[in-house]
Formats: sequence, structure tokens, C-alpha cells
Amino acid sequence: MSGTATEARHGEAGGLDARPPQEILRLLAAGQQAAAAAVDAAIPAIEAGSDLMARALRGGGRIVYAGAGSSGLMAMADALELPGTYGIPRDRFLVLLAGGLASLSDLAGSPEDDVEQAHKDAAVLEPTDCVICVSASGSTPYALAVAEAAKGRGAQVIAIANNPGAALFTHADVSILLRTPPEVIAGSTRMGAGTAQKIAFNMLSTLAAVRLGHVHDGHMVNLHPDNIKLRARAARMVADIAGVAVDEAGRLLDSAGGSVKVAVLLAAGMPDIQSARQALHRNGEVLRAALAEFETKTGFHKRA
Repeated sequence: MSGTATEARHGEAGGLDARPPQEILRLLAAGQQAAAAAVDAAIPAIEAGSDLMARALRGGGRIVYAGAGSSGLMAMADALELPGTYGIPRDRFLVLLAGGLASLSDLAGSPEDDVEQAHKDAAVLEPTDCVICVSASGSTPYALAVAEAAKGRGAQVIAIANNPGAALFTHADVSILLRTPPEVIAGSTRMGAGTAQKIAFNMLSTLAAVRLGHVHDGHMVNLHPDNIKLRARAARMVADIAGVAVDEAGRLLDSAGGSVKVAVLLAAGMPDIQSARQALHRNGEVLRAALAEFETKTGFHKRA
């Protein structure tokens, strides 16, 4: 078997196919749990990566996700979730997926080797971008080519891989090693490696959102409430942060055009929407800082 961790055979996989179903499932679950635990060692690197992401967004750049196969799908899932969750404009995110849209219905293996297409895809990269390249093996040609091109174009590069010494790290400003154990099904990196990648993406983007002021007391205060569930959630957020009734929170939210941050500031006593928006702008869109400024100036205090 391969000496590469992502291709190695799991020590307890012998006779797997002859075991009782629940025993197989317990082993699979244990493999996922071990993979998740591997993320802890990468926390310092994830912190550094989230700083690059926040800096890029704050400076008007984009977050570009690049990958192939299941790793690319993990990256794409993160990119698609962020605009709605944290109210960041959709044009600030770009996904470079080996094989393009066709990969969403047929995840063929050959596109990950297409270096020429990777260079074509990477032609849109700009120096202000933060490019996150992910590959379980750390040697996927498509991801390597995008990382190299990104570096050549002056972009910041975050590399995520599951093997120590991965070639992908060569082009990275921040290298995130998710040292997951061998897969229960050898080489099936959609399982343990993919689990660790998903957790790392969640952590990267969430901490970046915190840095950008889009989280307050565990609430996603910059969400885009575009359905019934999210409008109700937004009203509960305003009620919880401002200490008002949910009905009043809903009224304030309507007045604020759906902005949780503005609604909270109105609840705190700001005279109008324009004043609230100006306060947020002065304070880098950070609700806590805007509230503190208002309370310092007026002496008015409501729970926040």
C-alpha cells in the first residue's frame, strides 16, 4: 500500500466487508471522529488563514476557492453559504472547480489533471484576491496549478491538504495541514479527509466573519433575511441583543430594511436609519463598537 496517508490502508480495515453492518458503521463513525480531532492541531494556521480572508474582503478583494473532486465540493459549499449567512456580496466569492459546472452532475476524475484548464481558470485572479486551494493529497495538478498562478499574480494563497509535506504548501502564504488518519476505505478522501476539510472551512470563514463584525454574541447579525425562517431569526436576534419584545424587534427590523445591526441601534435609541448606518460605517461595520460609541456620547444604555 501507499506510504501517503490519504492512500494508506486503515489498520482495522482487514475483513471489513465480512463484518456485521453495525460494526462497519461504528468503525466508519470512529474514522470520522478521528479525522475531526485532527483539525485541532491546525488551529494556529486556520487563525492565520482567516486573517488573510478578512483582510482581502475588507480591502475590496475576493475570496477564491479552488479544488477538484470532493475537496472542490467542500470548498464550493463554503463559498455558496457565506453571502446569505453573513450578508457579504456574492461577487466577492469565486469558485474554480476542476471540470466546471459539469462536475456538479458528473464528478469525473480526469479534470483534476487538467493543468491547462487550471491556468485558463486562474487568469481571472487579481492581486487583491485571497485564494484558497484545497487538495486532500496536496498534489492534485489542478489545485497546484491554480496556487502557482495565484502566487504569480500577487494574490494571497491559503493551501489546505491532508498529507505532511504536500507540494501544495510550496505556493502558500498560509499552509493548513489536516493530518487525518488513513481512510477506512483506502483513498476515499470524501470521508475523513473531507470531514476535516469541511470543519476547517467552517472555522476559516466563521472567524473571518467575526473579524469583519458580522457576529455579535453568537448571532449572525449581517445575515440576508430573504425567507420566512430567516426573517423570524433576524427578529429574534434583535430582541435578544436589544432586550425588546419580538414584536417590537420585527417592527424595528422592517423599519431598518431587514438590517439586524441597524434595528439594534434604533432600539438602543438612535434617532434614524441614516444615523445608525453612519455609526456602523465609522466603526468598521462592527455593531458592538457602534453601540459603545453611542452609549459614550449619550449616556444611554440598553442591553447589547
